Amino acid sequence: MRKSATILLLSVAGSLLLSCSKAPEPAMSTKTEPVAAKPAAERPATEHKVVVYQVFTRLFGNTNSNNQPWGTLAQNGVGKFADFTPQALDAIKALGVSHIWYTGVPHHALVNDYSAYGISNDDPDVIKGRAGSPYAVKDYYNVNPDLATDPANRLAEFEQLITRTHQHGMKVLIDIVPNHVARAYQSLSNPEGAADFGANDDTTVEYARDNNFYYVPGQAFNVPAFPDSYQVLGGEAHPLADGKFAEYPAKWTGNGSRAAQPAFDDWYETVKINYGVKPDGSYDFDSLPPYYAEKDWQAHFQFWQGKTVPDSWRKFRDITQYWLAKGVDGFRYDMAEMVPVEFWSYLNSHIKQTNPQAFLLAEVYQPHLYRDYIKLGKMDYLYDKVEFYDSLKLVMQGKGPTSALIETQQRMADIEHHMLHFLENHDEQRIAAPEFAGDARKGLPAMVVSATISTSPTMLYFGQHVGEPGAADAGFGKASRTTIFDYWGVPQHQKWMNGGKFDGAALSEDDKALHAYYQRLLSFTAKAPALMGQYAELHSANLAANSGYSEQQLAFARWSDEQKLVVVSHFNADAAVSFSLTLPADLIKRWQLSDGQYSLTDALSNQQYSLTVSSGTGSIALELAPLASVILEL
Repeated sequence: MRKSATILLLSVAGSLLLSCSKAPEPAMSTKTEPVAAKPAAERPATEHKVVVYQVFTRLFGNTNSNNQPWGTLAQNGVGKFADFTPQALDAIKALGVSHIWYTGVPHHALVNDYSAYGISNDDPDVIKGRAGSPYAVKDYYNVNPDLATDPANRLAEFEQLITRTHQHGMKVLIDIVPNHVARAYQSLSNPEGAADFGANDDTTVEYARDNNFYYVPGQAFNVPAFPDSYQVLGGEAHPLADGKFAEYPAKWTGNGSRAAQPAFDDWYETVKINYGVKPDGSYDFDSLPPYYAEKDWQAHFQFWQGKTVPDSWRKFRDITQYWLAKGVDGFRYDMAEMVPVEFWSYLNSHIKQTNPQAFLLAEVYQPHLYRDYIKLGKMDYLYDKVEFYDSLKLVMQGKGPTSALIETQQRMADIEHHMLHFLENHDEQRIAAPEFAGDARKGLPAMVVSATISTSPTMLYFGQHVGEPGAADAGFGKASRTTIFDYWGVPQHQKWMNGGKFDGAALSEDDKALHAYYQRLLSFTAKAPALMGQYAELHSANLAANSGYSEQQLAFARWSDEQKLVVVSHFNADAAVSFSLTLPADLIKRWQLSDGQYSLTDALSNQQYSLTVSSGTGSIALELAPLASVILEL
């Protein structure tokens, strides 16, 4: 989640990339003791690799290429649920995709007039961008009216999309943002008996366990003092853009700021949810015993039976159950580490009680908390951002050694299946952006490594597979990232869409080749049994062999009873490389290969190679073009 256009590094157990400029208040941090790493890796329950396609829903189907900074919906257009046609879903499925994460579906604050549908207008003084941040949710029981052909029928249109996605053999994920909601939360679709957040709060006190928000008693909220470089709506006049927003008493801001006037770099468009954590940091709920780290979700579910929990816990339980009942298959949790791990034990065990196969993915950026949120919080998957992605980005930029990837994989060995890999998402820079790698092709060896080194899911961001550079300032959203705040058309993605044909005919030949590479790679990973099996690094043995192999290459083996693979990637964009790849004796022994010649086929090119085993050690003669990879199947 990026709450402002400014990205700052926060020092929380190492450099931590967050999308806002102030760390959460200490009172909001988890107090659970970290779970110790275990040497043995947990074996995955899934049979094949999971491939998640993240799509920014409002941008996906937009064919308007006007792209005026700060443009209105009428000027720049917006994508709809209906744009996910059978052709679109077929094209996504062809990428090996098993799950689609429809980002930005819950109704969030935005600058568009839907008062004819009974929806209150939102104040642009507390909205980031014109289309609004998807992480300032206004109504958890309905969907963004921008996404509907008929806003009055918006919920039914999303239900139809869920059905279409299932008919194409894929599962549906949506966002849940537990830490905060929009400043003007107002649900029009609450089920009977479900009160809005804050509706029953005692606003005369800073904190009460069953209040949904924290308050600054006796003080009114004031809009931040905006810097000279920022103007609401780019300076356009708007009847509500008056530097004021009525909120009395003021609420704590989403990132934990307790000031009645938060700073511009605070998450001022949101308010912090209270989970029963007192302002001094102590807990107003039962603590989860550490030994529950070794218990399954069923035991966690039983633990919470008969216990009283804060009202906010029950509200989010009911929200997730509402979406499960509509056919949603799982959730991506925003900034999960800002919410106590006990809440996740409670929520996720209730979700699994309803759907044991639900897919639960969390954004957690503090590595020392990973095992807590997996084992105690019962998360299925976490972003492998601070560890694997950050190291891989440096390799792609020529600033770091490939050895760092091997070290990370070893450090994560006991939880590797739970650490989702990606190269792009809505928070990160586009690979093709000059601020990242400046060339989409530099993502190819990185994607091979990211998608094959572990048993974890792989995530692909829409536009990545056709080289989208995120090159323009869209208004609130700035270049190098595809905007999540503005109405916008995504140029490279629009070429792949080709007016709804999704045949990529408008792409250049190079970009068609890029897409075809991603499709071959991910389709292979989605079916390869070896990628759910064993792993052995070949990097250290080949560095020691002095054969021309270097820190610009990465090699490892993956295998199962059914399949044996050798993966080698070359990260140099300018020069080819030739070397003899060594397969150490212990791997040859594990694979039960006797001396002799064995044929290998590259899954990416169908080119044939030869493995020679002599005196119990293997060798493969390789010549790799710049940015080339091979996945050699025995």
